[in-house]
Amino acid sequence: MKATYPSYGEIQKIENKLADMKNEYWLHHDLFTFQWWLLLIIFILPWIVWWRYVDKNRLKEIVLFGCLLMHLVGLLDDIGVTAHLWSYPYKLVQAIPRLAPIDYGILIVAHMTVYQFFGKWKSFIIVNLVMATIFTFIFEPFTVWIDIYKLDNWKYIYSLPIYVAKAVFVKWLVQRINLINKS
Repeated sequence: MKATYPSYGEIQKIENKLADMKNEYWLHHDLFTFQWWLLLIIFILPWIVWWRYVDKNRLKEIVLFGCLLMHLVGLLDDIGVTAHLWSYPYKLVQAIPRLAPIDYGILIVAHMTVYQFFGKWKSFIIVNLVMATIFTFIFEPFTVWIDIYKLDNWKYIYSLPIYVAKAVFVKWLVQRINLINKS
């Protein structure tokens, strides 16, 4: 008895059809809606404010922290979307599968700001815990309420330790890189 499974060509055909459907949905459902404009603002505005207040003397270090965190956040978000833990009914740009305005905008800028102003481990962890609590129990429910974010197989509480752990890991990594660079 021979096992039957889809061929790569069959999968590609369905993926192409799905991409066409997603593009149509984005053009007719997302583009220029209230949610789309809100995503645009929360993507651009935090970066403008951050640039005004970032410590330019530590710019390389802070940007390194932000870039490493962006990669980690993007990876975790891709895993969550692919595993059907959460999804995004609205997107700023259809070609990007994740919620880039949050992943690469407000979230990263908030973390870089905490990194800049709270250098000691204890204060860094405490402020990250406060920020994680705000993102988990206020910001995430708000994005669900306005239909930008959908919990499929996820609960808010699961996000809390992840917000803190990723920031702690990236701070540790940047410190290791700085030590290697100095020696």
